Amino acid sequence: MSAGPSLSGAESVPPAVRAAAAWSWRLLLIGALVAGVLWLVSQLQTIVVPVAVALLVAVLLRPFRDGLERRARLPRGLATAVSVVGLLALVAALVSLAGRQIVAGFSDLADQAVAGVNEVREWLAHGPLGIGNDQLNAYWEQISDALTSGDGTSTIVTGALGAATTAGHVLVGALIALFCTIFFLIDGRGIWTWLVNLLPVTARERVHQAGRRGIVTLSAYVRTQVLVAFVDAVGIGVGAAFFVPALALPLGILVFVGSFVPIVGAIVTGAIACVVVLVAQGWVAALIMLAIVLAVQQIEGHVLQPFLMGHAVSLHPVAVVLVVAAGSLAAGIVGALFSVPLVAVLNTVILYLHGTDKFPALGTDDHVPLLRRRPSLPAISLPGRTGLRWTARGGDAVAQGESAGVHSAGGEGAEAESAEAESAGDESAGDEDARGVRRSSGADR
Repeated sequence: MSAGPSLSGAESVPPAVRAAAAWSWRLLLIGALVAGVLWLVSQLQTIVVPVAVALLVAVLLRPFRDGLERRARLPRGLATAVSVVGLLALVAALVSLAGRQIVAGFSDLADQAVAGVNEVREWLAHGPLGIGNDQLNAYWEQISDALTSGDGTSTIVTGALGAATTAGHVLVGALIALFCTIFFLIDGRGIWTWLVNLLPVTARERVHQAGRRGIVTLSAYVRTQVLVAFVDAVGIGVGAAFFVPALALPLGILVFVGSFVPIVGAIVTGAIACVVVLVAQGWVAALIMLAIVLAVQQIEGHVLQPFLMGHAVSLHPVAVVLVVAAGSLAAGIVGALFSVPLVAVLNTVILYLHGTDKFPALGTDDHVPLLRRRPSLPAISLPGRTGLRWTARGGDAVAQGESAGVHSAGGEGAEAESAEAESAGDESAGDEDARGVRRSSGADR
């Protein structure tokens, strides 16, 4: 009984395994590329983060710049300057006012904090936990020894040096962000044109249209997030004003800034507000403040996020939470801040490149602008020593044989000479015909 044909090599591997292997090495390459990009971004974080912040600020200020251009008839440069200076003045005014309130209420808050700590100690000593005063004093002595010992001092000094370095990086980043914001507002389209023209000609139009839709998504995200942050800040700030009036504005600003991290930021800053009220006014006030924070979170989660943020980024709230968590694990606060807009823009761009247009009203009439090219130079023919002619045209030199007599300049010259010869021949033939007519007319006479 003869055995059937045996399979060897790749033929013996099932098709499903071959497909899985093909997908595996491709996914490994993509993962390696993504890891390389993330590593490069982490190394250039001092530059990448300010540029990203500048892009968000430019998208936020562009409607104001356009309004100043259309209604006030201001030049683009002046409209950009007014928009940027106005934003800086608003931020400086809020920070100054918040700083004054913090300084004014710090002494009262410190006294209230001491009283709150004493209440906590009393509750720990006489409450259900039953921790004795001796044990609490031992814990307090350990904390004091850690702060006053050499290790604690060196840790504090190291932390101070690290804070100084961080402050320097923040200053440099702020200058880079300001510089990039100005130029994004003045010549953003020119920068985009230069980037698109780096791509192959066949891909420029599709990338340009996808980029337009990505910018629309980013603009919608920024405007929506500002509105959500404003609602959170007003709600929690007004609630805090009933318990800690001196710190209501600082807490509102903190909530506004923290709310730019979707869902998670408002929860964390709301918890900080509850802790401040707990220290200042006790448990009852803290529970009321917690109820206010939860009410604001319910409005955000059930009204603002589904209708506004869901339409802006087209991401499910679960996806938003997971993206924020992944971004915070990968890059800390920076990752949590930029992960959602990055994923939203990538979602819009990838969908368009695969045939799904989220913004069909944009159309495709706005074509990618082409950069001006250097005009071609006239052809110059130079004789060479080796019997070749060098024809230079538009910066390129081409060697051609003299015997062939066919090169760019020579060909054009030959065509011109032949045209002149034909014209001269026609003229001479016409003269001879005219002279023949005159002779025949004389003979007739």
